Amino acid sequence: MNRRSIRSLLVAVATLGIIMAAAPAQALFPPDTLQVSAWNWSETQPDAPWAGRAGLQVVERGGSFFLMGGRTPIQSTVPGASTIWGDVWRSDDRGATWRRVLETNDAQHWPARSYFQAVTLRGGIYVLGGQNFRIEPNPGCAFLPPGVPCDLPDVPASDFFNDVWRSYDGVDWQEMTPHAPWAGRAGLSAVVLNGAIYVFGGSVNDDSAVVGGGAPPRIYFNDVWRSYDGRTWTRMTEHAPWEARAGAATVVKDGWIYLLGGEDGFVCNEQTPRCPPYYNDVWRTRDGRNWEQVTAEAGWSARPGHQCVATVGRILCFGGFGLFGNPVDMWVSTTGAQWRQLPQSPWDATSSDEVKYDFDALATWEWRQGRLTPAVYTFGGDRETFNFGDPTNYLRVDDDVWRFAPGDI
Repeated sequence: MNRRSIRSLLVAVATLGIIMAAAPAQALFPPDTLQVSAWNWSETQPDAPWAGRAGLQVVERGGSFFLMGGRTPIQSTVPGASTIWGDVWRSDDRGATWRRVLETNDAQHWPARSYFQAVTLRGGIYVLGGQNFRIEPNPGCAFLPPGVPCDLPDVPASDFFNDVWRSYDGVDWQEMTPHAPWAGRAGLSAVVLNGAIYVFGGSVNDDSAVVGGGAPPRIYFNDVWRSYDGRTWTRMTEHAPWEARAGAATVVKDGWIYLLGGEDGFVCNEQTPRCPPYYNDVWRTRDGRNWEQVTAEAGWSARPGHQCVATVGRILCFGGFGLFGNPVDMWVSTTGAQWRQLPQSPWDATSSDEVKYDFDALATWEWRQGRLTPAVYTFGGDRETFNFGDPTNYLRVDDDVWRFAPGDI
């Protein structure tokens, strides 16, 4: 065992000793703590001051929540038109109240973006990848004779990022690299394992189902990259054995990185035999290079935009997008191979149009009534159901905070 491992072990033992000394043994873990099927949903904040948004990220640092970025759709004749956020909000009371600590497009931090990733490593908050949105003149206007006005509608476009930024307080940011060696992408996955950041999957270019025909084809990735500082990156594999995809869920549990579900298209198309083109397979790795398939088909339906978290020794998955209705279910597994459906529905939803996707979630431990208890928090999200009979359906994004935890605590 090296010095770093010994030091980490001593810190863990000391921390556990403090926790044990602070509460009676019989009160440390309430009887229903490990029974996820007995947990309840409660709404911590129904109307947070940050705008309703999807594709956001939230991390916990020093007991505080930091919420960043995302997109808010706006009414426009341009498909996919959105306000893209680069703001940072902080909550010191588990999501009940928030204060904005950084404005969008502040010159000292990362450009506004959505569908990116944020992780914490050695006290730092890292922002990686993602995309923005802008409106451009129709390219067909370039073919008109000089002086002829162009009546063609404007078109949507996006920039896809491969920069990496770091902050220790959410306010002051340092650009670790303007261009990592992995291609700019959105819908990517990023986790931290053994002191390193792993980036994998994602896609570049917008889906034609969202921005309309004529857009560049969407390209999906299954490469895996690792960095110990966010600046220098090593490619662990150019092509992992899982199918290239975006919108997958990822967790770290028992020394493994798990990849769960995702998509390689929003709607059914001729390029894939699956309809809809979503996944419900589960893969895992210890190093980003060697992957093993845990199951080809999990018990839950194939989906993207869902979240999975590791809590009380289990993997908990819920939410996500369904082409024929968002899935109103929650699932739990200890290994990622066998899954059990919970009796609860996410956010106490009673119908698919109450289920979110492209939200963010984090698992944590906290003191409640003198007891250490686990909790899962969710933030914002999208509830668009692609109901083309409802002209305002695409505006259904949320600004709420929910908590899923043992009851009576």
